[in-house]
Amino acid sequence: MKFRRSLIGLLAVAAALGGFSVSATAQNYKAEYKMSLVLGPPTPWGEAGRLWADLVKERTQGRINIKLYPGVSLIQGDQTREFSALRQGVIDMAVGSTINWSPQVKQLNLFSMPFLMPDYAAVDALTQGAVGKDMFATLEKAGVVPLAWGENGFREITNSKKPIKSPEDLKGMKIRVVGSPIFSDTFTALGANPTQMSWADAQPALASGAVDGQENPLFLFTVLKMHTVGQKFVTTWGYVCDPLVFVVNKEIWSSWTPADQAIVRQAAIDAGKQNIALARKGLVEADKPVLKDIAAMGVTVTNLTPAERDAFVKATRPVYNKWKSTVGNELVTKAEQTIEARKH
Repeated sequence: MKFRRSLIGLLAVAAALGGFSVSATAQNYKAEYKMSLVLGPPTPWGEAGRLWADLVKERTQGRINIKLYPGVSLIQGDQTREFSALRQGVIDMAVGSTINWSPQVKQLNLFSMPFLMPDYAAVDALTQGAVGKDMFATLEKAGVVPLAWGENGFREITNSKKPIKSPEDLKGMKIRVVGSPIFSDTFTALGANPTQMSWADAQPALASGAVDGQENPLFLFTVLKMHTVGQKFVTTWGYVCDPLVFVVNKEIWSSWTPADQAIVRQAAIDAGKQNIALARKGLVEADKPVLKDIAAMGVTVTNLTPAERDAFVKATRPVYNKWKSTVGNELVTKAEQTIEARKH
């Protein structure tokens, strides 16, 4: 009995002096962590989640195991509830879209400002610079731990009716949009009839002709073979780009040792870089193979001239100006200056 008491005493002293290398919190690790995704592999978005989970498992020697839940299945497929569920702990971690989280974090609407970002260099200038840091600080205040940027891509418009070369071509067209008000405003300004619906509802609506078109990154067109649901016309106009954010719930984050936090963060950064390369594959090369693949499906691909694109920019300028104050005048000005500076 005396020996047991002295052993307990020694253990207490060792613990007080920091004699244990394993943090007490390491014993509180879950057997499995839930990661929410809108799209699963083989899309670049789904691959972002898979790469992150695989790297974390490998680098923590299996201490942190992550299970993917694509189709936002942890919240019955409702994309716009993902951020709230993440903050509340229903979801442990996510690779999420700035669009889907913008109803809860208004500053994220920056990336949905029509025609703010003319090219990938502009996207990188924002996410990898001071604006990206500001966004992460905002997300931290909103109750999550952001770790890295990824990408869903520039959103291009497709439809079943005709080539879209001018705002007039969109008049009266029913276009499926995501559940974010800035998208409804943008398409209303172009004379279209925007219809908000989840992606699960969008596919049968396109197939039946209940809606005429939709806007999404082009990898989705090829992965889902969208020409089979009536989408015979594609216009590349690059009106918004959708960055992704790798985040962890705050309580989950604080339950991990500092060493494991560093591993999870670096794994997110590494997975993010690979995801961005995947999202841009076939679109950054001179001959843009993705557009060739889509044309080979019997689809008419329209690439706007600078003058044609300008007409869309002008038509949506009132929406841009309206949302500038909602997003934050200072933040938008900083973004504009950052994009301008990349040219010099």
